[in-house]
Amino acid sequence: MSAILRAADRLELVAAAATLAEARALCAAHVPAVLVTDLKLPDGNGLELIHETRRLYPAMEIMVVSVLGDERSVLTAIEAGAAGYILKDSAAIDLVGSVLDLVAGRSPISTSIARTIVRRVQNRPDAPSGAPSAAPPSVPVPALTERETDILWGVAKGLTYSDIAERLGISRNTVLTHVKNIYRKLEVNSRGEAVFAAINHNIIDLKG
Repeated sequence: MSAILRAADRLELVAAAATLAEARALCAAHVPAVLVTDLKLPDGNGLELIHETRRLYPAMEIMVVSVLGDERSVLTAIEAGAAGYILKDSAAIDLVGSVLDLVAGRSPISTSIARTIVRRVQNRPDAPSGAPSAAPPSVPVPALTERETDILWGVAKGLTYSDIAERLGISRNTVLTHVKNIYRKLEVNSRGEAVFAAINHNIIDLKG
């Protein structure tokens, strides 16, 4: 993986770590734009790194590349702050393309992982009286404007911020302003968290 990223013309590999401890130290020293991590590390779990990185460096993009494709691992990583999730055993991993997609505002996810998320959404019990099924009755549903909902739907569909701006006839900076407001209202720090929260609250419908 390091060799692939190092050889990419449009990317700069600033550091590579073999352990959780090394990764923590290198993230603090370099604060890279993108963190690519596994979940199974010799001295800990990559989820710890994702949690800490999201808290300490909220602007850093995070992508998981792992052999773990079970629902719990995937959803926990996304909730922790990962915006992309690629399986190591995919037929052909376009690692460079996935990192570039991440930087461009997309969420690169293996097909089987996307199906896991869709199954999770489809298998939720229907909530009575139209109330969100994933959130307890005591938890209020965040009130997003129609424009914010449209933008969040575009993010969930994998559109870049520029694509969303063109689709809605607004500037990219306006989209970024709306995204910041969405994060604030949903109390999240990444695209993956925002989409997951929106699905749980029935704010958006990925099947639409």
